[in-house]
Amino acid sequence: MTIGFRILNRQRAVSADLVARFAALPVANVSDSMSRMTAGGPRLTRMHRDGVLAGPALTVKARPGDNLMLHKAIDMAVPGDVIVVDAGGDLTNSLMGELMLAYAIKRGVAGFVLNGAIRDADQFVAMNLPVFAAGITHRGPYKDGPGEINVPIAIDGMVIHPGDLMLGDSDGVLAVPYEAAEEVYARTAAKQDAEAKQMAAIEAGTNDRSWVDAALKRLGCAMPDMI
Repeated sequence: MTIGFRILNRQRAVSADLVARFAALPVANVSDSMSRMTAGGPRLTRMHRDGVLAGPALTVKARPGDNLMLHKAIDMAVPGDVIVVDAGGDLTNSLMGELMLAYAIKRGVAGFVLNGAIRDADQFVAMNLPVFAAGITHRGPYKDGPGEINVPIAIDGMVIHPGDLMLGDSDGVLAVPYEAAEEVYARTAAKQDAEAKQMAAIEAGTNDRSWVDAALKRLGCAMPDMI
């Protein structure tokens, strides 16, 4: 098997039930529950109008500006998949446009994360499939390969394995490792409950802010007596 030009089968994927549960949670809170150590980077920008990205990753490693393997990944995808492409972040040539997007919607693809560019940007807004990409360019792609499908990839230090959970909202994109997804969900659900109680206290005017001065004193900050 040729390293760099190969297609593998995905061996595992997060369940549809888990995807649905995570889709109701803010990405920021999921990120906090992963110690704020994982992110796809600020270049990954929402290209759709609104809505949440959630689904198991079908990974693609592509040569910058080439979308042959992305085409094949759309053919391979099962409904609910999020196709995640590491194309090196190059913005010279787009990876996909309106026609590929329409075909992906017909195939039931849940969304895309592209470390590269799109074109036909207005249609991405109009069709409104969740898509995050690094940029936009009118220049089209090549279709020569090489590339790989269903191998581990990385975007801005965020490692994605096939079948990991991909999430995205207006705050950005996050990958949750398959083997840790249930634990991360439990932590995030607990954080959601705590924040709901804190919001209720804010609205009631009973929110405890004593932790701010306690932290400043612990850290040795000089403060005037009247504070």
